Amino acid sequence: MSISEKKFGVLQDGTEIRSYTLQNESGASLTVLSFGARIQSVQMPDKNGVLGEMVLGHRTLEEYAQPGDYQGAVVGRYANRIAGGAFELDGQPCTLTKNEGENTLHGGPTGFSTRAWRCKSRDNSDEAPSITLEYQSADGEEGFPGACTVTVTYCLSTDNAVILDYTAVTDRATYVNLTNHSFFNLTGDCSRDVLSTELQIDADATTEVDKALLPTGKLLSVAGTAEDFRSAKTIGQDIRSLEPTLHDCGGYDHNFVLNGDGFRKAAEAHDASTGRRLLVFTDQPGMQLYTANSFGASAKNRDGSAMKPHTAFCLETQHFADTPHHANFPSTLLQPGDTFRTRTIFKFEADRK
Repeated sequence: MSISEKKFGVLQDGTEIRSYTLQNESGASLTVLSFGARIQSVQMPDKNGVLGEMVLGHRTLEEYAQPGDYQGAVVGRYANRIAGGAFELDGQPCTLTKNEGENTLHGGPTGFSTRAWRCKSRDNSDEAPSITLEYQSADGEEGFPGACTVTVTYCLSTDNAVILDYTAVTDRATYVNLTNHSFFNLTGDCSRDVLSTELQIDADATTEVDKALLPTGKLLSVAGTAEDFRSAKTIGQDIRSLEPTLHDCGGYDHNFVLNGDGFRKAAEAHDASTGRRLLVFTDQPGMQLYTANSFGASAKNRDGSAMKPHTAFCLETQHFADTPHHANFPSTLLQPGDTFRTRTIFKFEADRK
């Protein structure tokens, strides 16, 4: 087990960004950046024991810092969308910075994904190396009330699980919704699409959305729809469906209402060509499936090739979008004196030969 550290780049304001690589005894590794607390690389073996890259990513800090780039990032203060870029809390109006038309997406244009986090601690234990990154979000940042201190701890286990533990505390009531936005491709080849990847999601419903992908407050059964992943099927099987949201987005961008409560298995993905499996565990009520339907025109992979649609999938464990406006959704309200805690595990396995 080991943790290595090096300089990754320098932001325009002179802040140095570091990369931290955690490696276990089998040779699997996890690399995290202090910029946006991003997962920059995940190296995992296939059925033949050959290591391959499991997430899309860039070569340079400048690419990660492009507006709207969420590759591997921790997004917040509020992941997903808030309608109208505003809400009322304790009788006071709160106006947020809008970055998707009239709405606020992923915490605004300078959300947590664009911030320099500090390394709070690291543990190079024999069992599993881990590192904790911290960000202190000021009262009023992007319009959110309360000074909010957030941590995320990344751990790489001996059995190739990437464990994410989040915490947040605040000095004023605020809304908090955090997730990781890694783009997975189990083939290990960023040029290959993921349409043949089999996916199973333990969810009987999705949250209905309007044209702006804002929840209406209703839950929709997945039965008989393209969103029915209760039994494993390939991502590409129904991705060309003419269902309005699927068609308008050019693929999946849906929040699944996960079955059960507490910490449980939410999803499993499998690539038959390499034998790799990804198991997702979480204590969150929802998970956003996004099939990398589009990238910025200048977005490049590590090898310099253009990022192409459907070459990755995201499984973003989180609360539902726009909870401040939907009392029937699980609450994301964080009060002073309370601690927000959540855990997600991305467990990698490989078929036996």
